[in-house]
Amino acid sequence: YARSHHHLLLTGERGTGKTTIARQIHERGGRRGKQFVSLNCATLQAELVEAELFGYEKGAFTGATQMKPGLFETGNGGTVFLDEVGELSLSLQAKLLKAVEEKRIRRVGGRCEIPIDLRIIAATSRNLRAMTISGEFRADLYDRLNVLNLNTIPLREQREKIRELIFSGLE
Repeated sequence: YARSHHHLLLTGERGTGKTTIARQIHERGGRRGKQFVSLNCATLQAELVEAELFGYEKGAFTGATQMKPGLFETGNGGTVFLDEVGELSLSLQAKLLKAVEEKRIRRVGGRCEIPIDLRIIAATSRNLRAMTISGEFRADLYDRLNVLNLNTIPLREQREKIRELIFSGLE
């Protein structure tokens, strides 16, 4: 997974180390010398997620007193980790899809498009395949993010590794 430049979808229960895995994949891959930026999509309101991902221009909304680059711009050349991507609204999914397909973004309130080159590692504890069937998640976005897939396994199902993990941290 680390050697590839393709987008990656990490799936599995909460607490299975998806953030740690994403960071390790970035640090062992060809983009390791570039930025690794992350956003937990479940922690912010939809409007704030858009501003965090794409940035905004001065005056784009109340409180936007200066221009701010988004994570896609900041992470250009590197990796953007989108945790809990299944929590995004359908309208934000459409904007994310456009950015993934066209490799360009537009800041909120902006007029020009900004080219981006990054790898997206998305993670979710939800069943995105089922969500596509029910219309809660865009099938086309799912296909773009799920180029590579890694399902994380809870530690309770890997009891033999617990001892190894504990002692590897002590050396």
